[in-house]
Amino acid sequence: MPKKGSGDGSRPMPPFRRIGEKEVREAEQTLRKYKAGKSTLESRIVDNEQWYKLRHWEQIRGSRNRGDPEPVSAWLLNSIANKHADAMDNFPQPTVLPREEDDKADAELLTSILPTVLEQNEYEQTYSDMWWYKLKTGTGVTGIFWDQSKLNGLGDIDIRGLDILNLFWEPGVKDIQKSRNLFHVDLRDRDQVEREYPEVRDKLGAVAVDMAQYRYDDTIDTKDKVAVVDWYYKRTMDGRTILHFCKFCSGFVLYASEDDPQYAERGLYDHGKYPVVFDCLFPEEGTPAGFGYIDVCKSPQMYIDKLDQVILKHAVMGARPRFFVRGDGMVNEQEFADWSKDFVHFTGSGNPSESILPIQIPPVGADYVSVKQLKIEELKETSGNRDFSQGGTNSGVTAASAIAALQEAGSKLSRDMIKSAYRAFTQVGYFCIELMRQFYSEPRMFRIVGQQGEMKFVQFNGARIGGQESGDGFIESYRVPYFDIRVIAQKASPFSTVVQNERAKELYGMGFFRPDLSDQALAALDMMQFEGIEAVREKIARNGTLFEKLQQVLPLLIAMAQELDRLTGSGYTQQVWQVAGDHLTVTETPAIRHIPETRANSLGDALHRARESAGGEARKRAAEASTPRVGQG
Repeated sequence: MPKKGSGDGSRPMPPFRRIGEKEVREAEQTLRKYKAGKSTLESRIVDNEQWYKLRHWEQIRGSRNRGDPEPVSAWLLNSIANKHADAMDNFPQPTVLPREEDDKADAELLTSILPTVLEQNEYEQTYSDMWWYKLKTGTGVTGIFWDQSKLNGLGDIDIRGLDILNLFWEPGVKDIQKSRNLFHVDLRDRDQVEREYPEVRDKLGAVAVDMAQYRYDDTIDTKDKVAVVDWYYKRTMDGRTILHFCKFCSGFVLYASEDDPQYAERGLYDHGKYPVVFDCLFPEEGTPAGFGYIDVCKSPQMYIDKLDQVILKHAVMGARPRFFVRGDGMVNEQEFADWSKDFVHFTGSGNPSESILPIQIPPVGADYVSVKQLKIEELKETSGNRDFSQGGTNSGVTAASAIAALQEAGSKLSRDMIKSAYRAFTQVGYFCIELMRQFYSEPRMFRIVGQQGEMKFVQFNGARIGGQESGDGFIESYRVPYFDIRVIAQKASPFSTVVQNERAKELYGMGFFRPDLSDQALAALDMMQFEGIEAVREKIARNGTLFEKLQQVLPLLIAMAQELDRLTGSGYTQQVWQVAGDHLTVTETPAIRHIPETRANSLGDALHRARESAGGEARKRAAEASTPRVGQG
């Protein structure tokens, strides 16, 4: 959460306080009410974490005989890992688009700067952690704040993942922005808080909020911890919604934006929204949180492991022979149980088998093994993690193209999840732009990579995208540039790369890049849709324009070469024909159907040499004409 409300904490407070002990007590009561409303969600999240760690035998209820095996299979974990791999194969990359022509240059600059800001925040790791959390619990939450302590006090954007166990919102709302309050509770060391806020030294009490905790392997001691609460709330002022922030601990206000003259009227963030983005996997009504794959697939996973338990227990019983022994039997039981004894003594007469009878274990029926396999298939189908999505096949499918087609058809669930994450990522980008607009008051240098891979350094100031004054006569207004964000996959999957390469070869083979066919190629592209189609369309249109210019110029160049031949007898026309080759068709006026760029360059070199040679021949003839002939009568 922001450091002291994104301020430096040293500004003088007004003579009155809008946020005091009474307001903090009311906020604490609201926080407890919000926590009671999400107790079921917290319990589910804690249980899901145990399933993810393969500790779900602790969650399986029912009686268990002592000594029964507790096998753990990772079918569910494998499904989650594959979904996470799909997400990271399509890591998002933002492109900022202008809404007005005047903002085009700023949009191009933001397209280069925004990935740099994300990289400086190690967003790829944050994105990965958010996806793990989203797949396990059903909802990933990303916070976008302004941290004044970054860059030695200059401040910068802070992006990080948040734990839902530490977040509290109004029960019953689906859109987090419609909640009247938003709380984030963080357990921190008491001495650390007292050093940062000396005014509360020796005044902080015990943890006032009963926080839900995961079941850690380590022992967590919270005796010297205090609950620091970040409280976000909205106010309406002059018809607009503003966002305020208060940080308090044990009833003491550590910072309040309403008491800060810089933010009292405008609010903490100019965008007026809670600085969090919820990315929901499977949505539920009446809550911004959803449910994940563990909630969907824990039932088949439970029965897979229970059937494994029964089968393994049966195998152990069958592998270890046991016997019925009569109490008055005549066989020496110690010698019978000792497999190192070659002889077992018995007393009396009669058949020893009447005293000891082996226990017969019936074989496991094939039906039970089939039920287990059906449960495995159910989990695969439910999670969309079928064999071909991992490169495996059955039913004799061996062709690479067929496997690729099955993978593409079976990845629609992953594509849908990734699109949802892209929508959330778009909101993260918008928050970043708004924070740049508000807080980038000083020029900042960014290292960016150009389109050709070159490294450049650019300077950026938030005033470039801030409110711009425009005047029309006596009327003055302010225009704030707004942008749209388009998201594409930065890292395409290997299959997507193969598809792109095959498409490029196919377009080349059909003549899409021939300049004389540019009109037909552009018409065909208008009916097609694939990643990067705009760049292909632009390149084809540029080649077509170049081809039209060559059609206009080349006949004139041929005529010039013919004139040079007439004056000098140099034979440059023949060289032009050799350069143009079969791509020239000559009628009464030479016309050009197709000439590659390399040949056009060769043609230009030939004509340049022709002009130089023609000039030399002309100078030579002029010199001969002006030189008197000596010794001739």
